[in-house]
Amino acid sequence: MKRMKKIICILAIAFFAAGSVLGAVQTVCAGTPQTKCPVLGNPINKDVYADYEGKRVYFCCTECLKEFKKDPGKYVKKLEDEGVELEKTPKEAKPKK
Repeated sequence: MKRMKKIICILAIAFFAAGSVLGAVQTVCAGTPQTKCPVLGNPINKDVYADYEGKRVYFCCTECLKEFKKDPGKYVKKLEDEGVELEKTPKEAKPKK
């Protein structure tokens, strides 16, 4: 009986450890949501954004949006290199002018 209890305890610890590791891996692999403007690094304003190659990029102000449009790939790469996972452009999104 003691042996069975010991085996159950070991299995429970193993499952708990595996779950913790899996959760950590999923968090790391998933990336982090965008919270900072790629141009100035300020907090984003969700009303100021651009859609680029199926990804939505947010900015702190319209001046940063204008700067982004000069070289969007540069700023998207910067965010992705920092581990930011950009939102996908919504299917119902209409192009901004």
